[in-house]
Amino acid sequence: MVPSSEKPAFGRVIVERYTWLERVTHLVHLVAMLTLLITGFKIYFGWDFMPFQTARTIHMIAVPFFLVANWILVPYNIFSCRGDRCSVRDRIRHFKESYIFGKDDAERLIAIIKNFFGKGSYPAFTIYDESEGHYVTKLHPMLKLLILFESTAILLIAITGVVLYNLNWAPFGIPISEWILSIAWYFASLFNIDALGLIRLLHLLAGYWFVFELIVHVAILELDPDVWKYHKAIFWSGKEDLSDRHFVKVIEESDQKRATKEQ
Repeated sequence: MVPSSEKPAFGRVIVERYTWLERVTHLVHLVAMLTLLITGFKIYFGWDFMPFQTARTIHMIAVPFFLVANWILVPYNIFSCRGDRCSVRDRIRHFKESYIFGKDDAERLIAIIKNFFGKGSYPAFTIYDESEGHYVTKLHPMLKLLILFESTAILLIAITGVVLYNLNWAPFGIPISEWILSIAWYFASLFNIDALGLIRLLHLLAGYWFVFELIVHVAILELDPDVWKYHKAIFWSGKEDLSDRHFVKVIEESDQKRATKEQ
């Protein structure tokens, strides 16, 4: 995706940070995740705020929304594009820059930690290339670091959820639950527990992971008032004003031309 941009008066540079589909994806992911956590913990711990069967029904309704958001819409948003940056090479480059934790992200994260202890300024984690009209990166380095763990947790919670949903689930005659249980038996024997107990434990731990990630994502990284502009962008407008340079670095077109001349 290549964000469109417009340059109104007063030197402001308004760019599209999130498309409407990215905003919908984020909202579906958030609502489905909260629904799964609340109903899942009710099912596991037996809380009394709703009947067990109601919680299980709501839980199962939320599952396809959660998986579609993460396994269909998220990849589509990452690899879709507009404009002239649609080659396979451009898409791979975009994916690496935007979502893979790299050397530059490690340096930014170290600078953030130093800033926490009063040493140095908070680095820009939103970087926009004016000459190419796209974001080089727009995720906090900590969130990039968490992506791998989140993807693993989603896969784990889906696989274990199949068995917890139906011990004999075999769509089109394919014994999916039986295969999962067989693999679980092998690892369960190493911990001296049964396969179903291991599956329940892994499902619960994955749920706890999403609680932890929610706390990190919202309560720690997002409470700074200067970051609230990103809440407006992801939940409503999709736009960002790059003249607000809090956490933002713009690679100016004039700087690019100057660097080219010097070479």
